[in-house]
Amino acid sequence: MKAVGVIVEYNPFHNGHAFHLQAARQASEADVVIAVMSGNFLQRGEPALVSKWHRTRMALLGGVDIVFELPYRFATQKAETFANGSVSILDAAGCEFLCFGSESGDLTSFLRTIEYLEKNQVSYNVNIKSIMNTGVSYPKALSLSFQQLADSENYLDLSKPNNILGFQYIKAIKHQKSSVRPITVQRKNANYHDEHFTSETIASATSIRKALFSTENGKESIGQFIPESTYQLLKAYFNDYGVFHQWENYWKLLQFRLLQTSPEELRNIYEIEEGLENRFLAAALVSNNFKEFMEKIKTKRYTWTRLQRTCVHLLTNTKKAEMVSDTEKATYLRLLGMTKNGKEYLNKMKSQFSLPLISKLSACKQKDILPDIKASRIYSLAVPNPLKSELLSREYKQPPIYIE
Repeated sequence: MKAVGVIVEYNPFHNGHAFHLQAARQASEADVVIAVMSGNFLQRGEPALVSKWHRTRMALLGGVDIVFELPYRFATQKAETFANGSVSILDAAGCEFLCFGSESGDLTSFLRTIEYLEKNQVSYNVNIKSIMNTGVSYPKALSLSFQQLADSENYLDLSKPNNILGFQYIKAIKHQKSSVRPITVQRKNANYHDEHFTSETIASATSIRKALFSTENGKESIGQFIPESTYQLLKAYFNDYGVFHQWENYWKLLQFRLLQTSPEELRNIYEIEEGLENRFLAAALVSNNFKEFMEKIKTKRYTWTRLQRTCVHLLTNTKKAEMVSDTEKATYLRLLGMTKNGKEYLNKMKSQFSLPLISKLSACKQKDILPDIKASRIYSLAVPNPLKSELLSREYKQPPIYIE
């Protein structure tokens, strides 16, 4: 059986994702779609709208056959690390293809850009350092450095978020000497960061979340942009747990963590550097909510996303030593769900997987899964009592979701 992989967050699953899955199947002629999906905290440093179990069910009902979890130490990292972990999982699971969405939609421009940068790596790195010395953030410096070196229209626009991720996916494939072959499809109608609806049927996950949180009839207002299965699962989650997760749900927990921790202890937290601990502590003393806190700590040098990721690591008390590893690759495959087709693939192929397959957490002996467990515990704290313990217990009791 031929498999195509996708790297996703599905926060939540929407019509654009359904289009991507159809395009992935068609372009690869694959029998099975395997998704590597972030857990309860995401790459932009945010809690997922609903739990990974509900997002897994969305994925399976939306056209995915197998869902593996992207471990915390990759899911909450910069694009390069995020890509390395994701690609290593798809490679270990026997995927022949990786299909990703991009603003470009042209694989040749990705390959040409990577080849150019490999030949001009020294100049590129010098430019990055010089630009960052002016106080510009690292992602912005990457884009500006490349623009200074290569102004030809034949190269990739590295200021676009999906182009950046796709660029890192292909770099990871080359770096890991993976046999996975990349395919890209152009994003339709909505851009990644769009906060407003710009199409009758396709909307970004950002605009969908904004509508959910900003209007009284939020769930009804997004119906045309998501499959009916996603709509019903969102409705069920809110009815069951009384919440859609967002940073404001965790603000008091984060504030408590900051106010009861010394600057010396904070410096051990992953991504706390260059005196950020003092800036965080000062802002925590005078902020009334998470948005206000973020506005106080934001600087030109650090992106909002980078600072949010730092807040996730503070919330989960993730130390620098926990995120350092001997390998840039994942060390296990955590199975979250499968369809009948996916189960058939697993039965045929799992003996050839290059990483251990984990389907039951209680039987897992992988020590590096502990950050995932800790993250799930913290994530559940946004849910009102007594439902909190039910959500937390699912981490241990929930078998992989199976859909016929």
